[in-house]
Amino acid sequence: MTGYVLAIDQGTTSSRAIVYGPDAQPIAIDQKEISQSFPKSGWVEHDATEIWDSVVETSRTALARAGIEARDVAAIGITNQRETCLIWERSTGKPIHPAIVWQDRRTFGACEVLRADGFGPLIQEKTGLLLDPYFSATKIAWILDNVDGARRAAENGQLLCGTIDTYLTWMLTGGAVHATDATNASRTSLFDIRQNRWDDELLGAFRVPRALLPEVKDCADDFGQTVAAHFGAQIPIRALAGDQQAALLGQACLKPGMLKSTYGTGCFVVLNTGDQIVRSSNRLLSTIGYRLNGKTTYALEGSIFMAGAAVQWLRDSLKLIKAADETGRLAHLADEQEDVYLVPAFTGLGAPHWNSQARGAIFGLTRGTGIAELSRATLESVCYQTRDLLEAMASDYPMDVRGATLRVDGGLSGSDWAMQALADCLGSVIERSQSQEATAYGVAALAGAQAGVWPDLQTFAANWKAKRSFTPNLNTDERARRYRKWRAAVASTLSYAATA
Repeated sequence: MTGYVLAIDQGTTSSRAIVYGPDAQPIAIDQKEISQSFPKSGWVEHDATEIWDSVVETSRTALARAGIEARDVAAIGITNQRETCLIWERSTGKPIHPAIVWQDRRTFGACEVLRADGFGPLIQEKTGLLLDPYFSATKIAWILDNVDGARRAAENGQLLCGTIDTYLTWMLTGGAVHATDATNASRTSLFDIRQNRWDDELLGAFRVPRALLPEVKDCADDFGQTVAAHFGAQIPIRALAGDQQAALLGQACLKPGMLKSTYGTGCFVVLNTGDQIVRSSNRLLSTIGYRLNGKTTYALEGSIFMAGAAVQWLRDSLKLIKAADETGRLAHLADEQEDVYLVPAFTGLGAPHWNSQARGAIFGLTRGTGIAELSRATLESVCYQTRDLLEAMASDYPMDVRGATLRVDGGLSGSDWAMQALADCLGSVIERSQSQEATAYGVAALAGAQAGVWPDLQTFAANWKAKRSFTPNLNTDERARRYRKWRAAVASTLSYAATA
């Protein structure tokens, strides 16, 4: 058996496939953007068939670019956008409705009804999550209630549901395996993270039939084999992990107290808390970091909805830039006297605010404000939101995470300007991963180790090195002043959202 591993990374805006060689280094990659649709205000959907086609296409192209065939691949690992979910026909694999994306807010009303009925504390205690449209359970219930005949078909066992990892596994194995891993299950609001199982009380609250749900396995496990027709030979699927947990592993944050932040469409800061479930008093999420050999490692997570997506807004909606990587150069040219703050609450504010009704706002505009200043404010908004999360974590976790080294990855981490701004904002050292694709790297490490062709995770962690570090060079008073202005901007945004 060779040591090649194929990592499938299915994200919010694109699907990518990366082939890693026996030395665990990437040798070929292919990526394809996927479309998002916005049928109504606050609604975000994906065409699951388009996702499936993009995964097959990018995987085939990556294998061809690597100059290898399917029989040379020891294992596949799949990582995915987590809370995005769909329902499909058991007999055909055909989705009955577009996938509802994690950013979607359509089930706000359903969450409010559950909150009024007193389910909030129960959900938080069992799942570690807040009652919010972000998570999968109300999305699943919405599809069952809004597609003719769906609820009856689900109760009769004719339908299956899952997050994107589950759907891809089902399709890749030709319907032989309906399974997920503990990290993805922990993001549905249906999974008791203390007992590591689907919970009947939660299923009843959200009105989700158990017959829909996949089997829950460890992150590294036997998830079957691909149908030979897809790639020319069967390939074992040996790892699944939600994108942020895969990045935690890819950043080698295997010890309690270690932190990583991934900057993709959103921003997700994850803190390893070991075998302890840390309950947040600041509306952060207690979640499963990973589960291996039946042992669960927990994490504390803060989620920001808009990071790279805010840059996409500059490009696609305002058409101020042609490419995302222009923002760093423009930000460098911004007038230092322009004190502009963007609160990118385009689909609400995530942690620690969790306000679904908030919408984006810009403060400090003057006649001199231009593209450079807006670019700077957009990149800085990601930095300030990251600090919001770390401030919350610092009061929830017994270790002092203020000033702790933060390991970063994701597309936006490639911007030197943004990462220096992040170091200045936090007053912390920022370590950029050798691979911006730490999410794919993490699930590849799981799959390679499970297949027995790569070293175990502890050896992997011992060999982790930063590509570049950024140290703060902003004085303490100016750092504090800027953050006060940011907090004032957020407070004004929340105040506006509360106005009837």
